[in-house]
Amino acid sequence: MTDLEPSAATMTTLRFHNYGEPADVLRLEQAPIPDPGSGRVRIRVHACGLNPADWALCRGLFAGDLPRGIGLEVSGPVDAVGAEVTDVGVGDHVLGTADYAGCASAGASDYAIMDHWTPVPAGLDLIQAAALPMAVETAFRSLENLDVGANQTILIHAAGTTVGFAAVQIALIRGATVIATAGETFADRLRGFGAKVTSYGNGMVDRVIDIAGGAIDLVLDTAPASGVLPDLISIAGGDPRHVLTITDFEAASQLGARSSLGEDATLRHDVLGEFAQLALERRFTVPVARSFGLEDWRAALDVSQSGQAHGKLVILPGRASSAG
Repeated sequence: MTDLEPSAATMTTLRFHNYGEPADVLRLEQAPIPDPGSGRVRIRVHACGLNPADWALCRGLFAGDLPRGIGLEVSGPVDAVGAEVTDVGVGDHVLGTADYAGCASAGASDYAIMDHWTPVPAGLDLIQAAALPMAVETAFRSLENLDVGANQTILIHAAGTTVGFAAVQIALIRGATVIATAGETFADRLRGFGAKVTSYGNGMVDRVIDIAGGAIDLVLDTAPASGVLPDLISIAGGDPRHVLTITDFEAASQLGARSSLGEDATLRHDVLGEFAQLALERRFTVPVARSFGLEDWRAALDVSQSGQAHGKLVILPGRASSAG
């Protein structure tokens, strides 16, 4: 039997057995279907959202026992329930996070063990549900750490990323005035939410300050590390403690800005249900750019690493790729 020939007790999963570049170390193979331990549930994966963090795991982020899978956010029907789980049962549809650290596979699989979940509201598409967890949790926690509220003006830099897109909406819900930097792909949608949008590049500092009528109270940087942190500090009136980045950790350390590595790391999975309901009511969204069958993971990797995804990329185990 080859690695990809299934048996009754195995599943197809995407995982790595050593660390390195994702294209080199990831393997699509057969593996035992995992059993849920205490406080865990197993789902048959309908959809799995992909994130830059998946590729970082391949390179050694949060290193641990191998093999290890990728795919940190999932949705699908509960297939089995571990001990001490009382809030969901077999057949219930849930969304949340895959237990990538405690299992030899993760969300990019036919089945996944979940460590945090919330029910999918009836009527919410399961692909849309799988796009929510990482963007919502990261954006909400970052805004909480910045203590964003009403009567404040915040710049969300790189609002076209899924975290930035979520952060704009959450900051507006919290009553803040939001200025966003974004490309043309999402500029009109961000304006539709109520944000004031400007472009990246030369003159960004002057454009943002002009829109705000002065220095910005707070800045959240969600862009891939790009050397722009000094400009963001300037936009915040020169005070680096008013700037928080979720990506450019080295520059933040050098310049005295805040980074998600140094903030309260308490994960906010408790808010996923609230935002799933808002998504059902079309009052919140994370854009899905394209879906891929599990066997087409290399194409998903290429799109992700190109920086031109323009929204969430989603793996659909057992299904074909689509334009999304």
